[in-house]
Amino acid sequence: MNANVDQISDGIYRISTFVPEIGPTGFTFNQFLVDAEEPLLYHTGTRQMFPLVRDAVEKVMPVERLRWIAFAHLEADECGSVNDFLQVAPHAQVAHGALGCNLSLNDQLNRPPRPLADGEVLDIGGAEIARRVVELATPHVPHNWESHMFYEEVSGTLFLGDLVSQIGDGPAITNADLLDAAIEAEDLFHQTSLGPAVPATYRRLADLNPQRLAVMHGSSYDGDCAALLRNLADVYDSRYGCSTLPAQPLPGHDNLVGANVS
Repeated sequence: MNANVDQISDGIYRISTFVPEIGPTGFTFNQFLVDAEEPLLYHTGTRQMFPLVRDAVEKVMPVERLRWIAFAHLEADECGSVNDFLQVAPHAQVAHGALGCNLSLNDQLNRPPRPLADGEVLDIGGAEIARRVVELATPHVPHNWESHMFYEEVSGTLFLGDLVSQIGDGPAITNADLLDAAIEAEDLFHQTSLGPAVPATYRRLADLNPQRLAVMHGSSYDGDCAALLRNLADVYDSRYGCSTLPAQPLPGHDNLVGANVS
């Protein structure tokens, strides 16, 4: 296997490993490296992929520069090698939603994580681009109770985790419509925990009006991101029956997006 490195925005790099054996046309596993005063690695990959991802990070910066490590939820492909990265990056700390820290990460990590409240801003700095990352709680979306996402406000990049997944080995970033490809992957893997929170979360993310979607599996996207997210919300309502389930409050969203939380 080989990990490719592509810059998808100023100072934001996609690290991608294609595994041809998964699915009918293969599947990519992507991490994202944000070069800032306090660099951030979003997703670590599996333990088996650690050498590949570490070497890919080294193509951009020394791995020991990493200050923050994050991932959407607890699965091997998201964070399997997190403790390996904590070992080689002595100043790095995991940043995750408070729920995930309380459920698992306080116990499973070799160093204590930084818990974040919904809407809390993590200022990771930068000389030319002063980056601000917003914590977005997305419990059970697309799956896992502790699921969350990051939104980098300055570039408008939304780090989606497993949302908008696609099969195959497409380009690093595209503006071609990904709606049909995302439906194809959902029909194949059934990866989403279907419920009323799914379309509500997609619409909440669309309201951010992101300029770029950093997708874990498949191509990243820099077309009309808000429209794609709203169209997928409609798909989960109509095709997958989320609208027929009992309505309930959207959990974990007590704070306004981007509001500072002390």
